[in-house]
Amino acid sequence: MSILPQGLIAPVTHLARQCREALLPGTCLLCGGDAGKHLLCPDCHAELPAAPAIHCPQCAEPTTHGERCGACLKEPPYFDRTVALWRYDFPVDRIIHALKYQHRISIAGWLGQSIAVHLNADDQWLIPMPLHPARLRERGFNQALEIARATARQLQLPMLGNCLARQRPTPPQAELTPPERRRNVRGAFACNADLSGRHIILVDDVMTTGASVGECARVLKLHGAREITVAVAARALKH
Repeated sequence: MSILPQGLIAPVTHLARQCREALLPGTCLLCGGDAGKHLLCPDCHAELPAAPAIHCPQCAEPTTHGERCGACLKEPPYFDRTVALWRYDFPVDRIIHALKYQHRISIAGWLGQSIAVHLNADDQWLIPMPLHPARLRERGFNQALEIARATARQLQLPMLGNCLARQRPTPPQAELTPPERRRNVRGAFACNADLSGRHIILVDDVMTTGASVGECARVLKLHGAREITVAVAARALKH
């Protein structure tokens, strides 16, 4: 049994893993082969399931000619653009699981740097998707914040880590329909910053239906955001 107070176990475990990862030589997270200074070896990196090259510019679902999809035309989301690197499929799902539940913090840095390649640095602020305080205490860190921090560092952009808060916990969304998911997160987020005229990059690890990022985008636009780009490592696709 640990002698640490319960509230300190997750943060101390998180710090210890960061130190261990900084000292160990680079082996591929997926196959265990030589990755040099990288997270994955070249072969494993090449096999990651890329997001559709032709997709709806607003939600990143595949479309025939890169036009806006029917769902975004019927009920436009509050965000204006989605940048997604990969499909949320094997082995990307395992990589993100290792970040969130095995505290492999180096993954967040790699994801943030990878996202940065697909963004520009023109008058933008980065905001990570927040965790509810109870979930943050349980996990010990916010994976979206760690990813956003690496992206901001790479692009030399400001990051507002505390301006968006999750003010109430919400039940898991996995078994809910898209309309139920939107109702589930309605009013769950609050913003304390003046974002007037700003282009905001809203950063998260995975986007599924877009209900959570859509509600965050709604709140950010109520606080003056001019444009919102959702930037995620992976997109769970309907088709």
